Formats: sequence, C-alpha cells, structure tokens
Amino acid sequence: MSSAVAYYRVSTQRQGRSGLGIESQRVAIARFAEAERIRIIQEFTEVETGKGSDALDRRPQLAAALSQARQAKCPVIVAKLDRLSRDVAFIAGLMVQRVPFIVAELGADADPFMLHLYAALAEKERRLISERTKAALASRKSIGTRLGNPTNAAEAAAKGRLVSVEGADRFAQTVLPIIGSIQRSGVTSLRGMAVALNNRGVRTARGGQWQVSNVRNLLRRSTTDEGCFNRREIAATIG
Repeated sequence: MSSAVAYYRVSTQRQGRSGLGIESQRVAIARFAEAERIRIIQEFTEVETGKGSDALDRRPQLAAALSQARQAKCPVIVAKLDRLSRDVAFIAGLMVQRVPFIVAELGADADPFMLHLYAALAEKERRLISERTKAALASRKSIGTRLGNPTNAAEAAAKGRLVSVEGADRFAQTVLPIIGSIQRSGVTSLRGMAVALNNRGVRTARGGQWQVSNVRNLLRRSTTDEGCFNRREIAATIG
C-alpha cells in the first residue's frame, strides 16, 4: 500500500469555521484513497484564497504539506484541482517543487500535462465569470441605474443576458477542442460525450456536471470549424 499527504482548502473564514467544504473534500479523498489502496499519513487544512501570484507564500499549510510529502517521498492528494488553484502559473510553480500531485476528481493517471490543461480551463472559467459580473454592473451603470435600485431593471437584465450569451460562446470555444478529441476517440452520442467530459473532470460554465442538454446547447453555439467540427458534423450530432 502506498502513502500520500492530504491537503484541504476553503477560501473563507466562514467556511473554515463551519466545516462547509472541508468535510466533503475529506470524504472525497478518503473514498479515492480506499479505492486506490493509498494510506493517508497526514492531513493539512488551509483557510485562504487561492488567488494571487504570492498565493503559496500565504498558504503555510500547503507549504507544510509539500515539505511532508517531500520527506516521505509521496504525493499530495487534493479532492479537486481548484483546491490547489485555478491559476495556471501557480500550478506550474507547484510542479517545480518536484512533489507529485494527485487530484482525486481526475483520477490517479492524470499527468502534469493534464493538470495544466484543466487548470487553464478553470482559469478561463473564473475569468469569464468575473468578466460577466463586471460587464453586467457596467451595463447597469451606463443606463443610469443605481445598483440595488429596481428602476430600469428590465433593460439592465437584457444587457446582462447579452453579456452572458457572449461569455457562453467564449466558454464553448474553450471546450470544443476537448469534445473534438472525444469524438475522434469514437464517442459520438451526446450522452457519451457528457460522460466523457465528466470523467475527464471538465466542468460546465457554472461548475456543474455535464448532461445531454449541456452538450447539445454547447454544440449548437458552434457555427465554424474551429479545428474540431464542421457544420455537417454538428447537425448530425445534435439532430
């Protein structure tokens, strides 16, 4: 039986005090470790944001987990990749530490290249959410609406929906290459693609699990080849 160090993180003091998030991470890692016959030799828990280039300096428990894993010559296990960070540069910096990471959600076989890919998707998702939020607020301000005031709410909502649509289109173009790879592997049904995306740890734009409807909606947004699809293939896929 191999060994590993477990690392848990939440980003707010309130979550840290209540245990929300920590317990679910602990359960996920425990189940993964049991299935993979891994013994957790030590656990480290952090209450700190994952943002910023100096995030590692502000996360002493992660530094301690890295040190312990280095001494024990074993990997660090996290429940989800975003418990490390959604920042590609930060993930790359962790790889330099020469301590292997295992993401329970992605499976034991996820190599550093896959971790970088998923981190890039997570970073893109975070940026899209931020852009949509800022654009929606700017739209409301531009039409003279005071934030928190229901006046002109319909117009602001319409502009907010437009921003959401544009963000969804950008997100679709990020995920389409992955779906293209899944199709080329022989998976052609919407249900099969949804299962494959979930198995790869790819999240929807809202951070959820993929369903048939999510895949269908995403494919319908694509009207150009983008190196993965053409219109005939998409029409055949979604009917």
